Amino acid sequence: MSDLSDKREQLVVERVPKGLLIGGKWRPASGGREYEVEDPSTAQPLCAVPDAGAEDAHAAMDAAAGAQAAWAATAPRERGEILRNAFELIVERQDDLAVLMTLEMGKPVAESRSEILYAAEFFRWFAEEAVRIDGGWKTAPDGNGRIWVMRQPVGPALLITPWNFPTAMGTRKIGPAVAAGCTMIVKPAHQTPLSMLALAEILGQAGLPDGVLSVLTTTRPGDVCGPLLSDERLRKLSFTGSTQVGRKLIEQSAGNVLRTSMELGGNAPLIVCEDADLERAVEGAAIAKMRNIGEACTAANRMYVHASVAEAFTGRLAEKLGSMVVGRGSEDGVQVGPLIDEAGRSKVDELVRDAVAAGARVVIGGAPLHDRPGYFYPPTVLADVPLSARLLKEEIFGPVAPVVTFDNDDQAIALANDTVFGLVAYVFTESLRRGVRYAESLEAGMVGLNKGVVSTPAAPFGGVKQSGLGREGGTVGIDEYLELKYVALDV
Repeated sequence: MSDLSDKREQLVVERVPKGLLIGGKWRPASGGREYEVEDPSTAQPLCAVPDAGAEDAHAAMDAAAGAQAAWAATAPRERGEILRNAFELIVERQDDLAVLMTLEMGKPVAESRSEILYAAEFFRWFAEEAVRIDGGWKTAPDGNGRIWVMRQPVGPALLITPWNFPTAMGTRKIGPAVAAGCTMIVKPAHQTPLSMLALAEILGQAGLPDGVLSVLTTTRPGDVCGPLLSDERLRKLSFTGSTQVGRKLIEQSAGNVLRTSMELGGNAPLIVCEDADLERAVEGAAIAKMRNIGEACTAANRMYVHASVAEAFTGRLAEKLGSMVVGRGSEDGVQVGPLIDEAGRSKVDELVRDAVAAGARVVIGGAPLHDRPGYFYPPTVLADVPLSARLLKEEIFGPVAPVVTFDNDDQAIALANDTVFGLVAYVFTESLRRGVRYAESLEAGMVGLNKGVVSTPAAPFGGVKQSGLGREGGTVGIDEYLELKYVALDV
């Protein structure tokens, strides 16, 4: 790294507010506790941020509850303009925001920049949705009176965001909450707080009133979220993360019967039929697998390939992934950055070793890279993977592509649906009839048909089974932050 690049990275980190945002003020954590944010490519600290606790959570709840009535009464156009302003500021600062994300999360800076622009689009989308909140009015069926239906903000919301898409998962939740008129408390993942702190600063500069958004950085999520979930003033929880944690949060939300949105784990199948365009299938599989270094709930976790094309597909995929440059995400030409931490890398390695012990064959990769600092694992392709392998049941969250063969469509569909998860599935076929059959038969909230990426702010994102509850994005995304009220009129 050049001295110039190093200096720029230091400046980007230094410019981020290092405080808790509560009631429009940046402040230290109660008791002055802090923790260090680590660069996963070097395993070295970047800076320290406040480590919030229960007292800070209560203060944030006070701020959110205190601001709710006035914020809900704000004109929809005004709320939309704030989001539009924030969209423009994010686009203007995309380069610095991308470097910041790469430093704390690890993904290549080009991919971080793509996420920043994707994240900004949620603000633009929901800026437009803010003025389209509608209701209903009709004559009662018996003619006696009128039926009036309105939609109003749910109320104060707790938004818990993950480390793998630290900005986009924030805007996907904050956007509809702002548009609907809800106040918010955001608890970002402890590994990637800087992106959220930078985003909160932008929202303040865009005109968001004090108290509407609070941000609590912490390594003690139970100490922060517990008091919030038990507070009767909180009315909404939106969480993106593991199914295991999601289950616990649903249990904790039951006491106050909170509205919940859950975007949980995935185990995405990617199916390559015998009539697939192999070039397109390999390209789509590489995108679906390697986006975000494989650390995505939408990542292709299991690849089911028709036996007649399995050898050709596996060879081409291995060639493509094997040519990808591994390194520090901020360096030119790097396509694969480090995993988030040692625990994440160890889990990936454990799953690969389990598959190999069960009979899988390593085509490329297959072992951690210990020739450099940081948490690097190379792109890996496994062939002849037995159905007993754990990585076909568990979310890999790393750059590992296990290939399993199938003989007919019924078998592929059965294998794909043999999971408790149901977030997304991918299918590659040149037959429209076959594609429609797969799309209708796969138990998933989203299907990529000859596409390796399904995410867009204009479409509903979410899963079925244990992959979650509710949808984010699209015309329905704002519904998660609105309550229906029916008024019976005797007129």
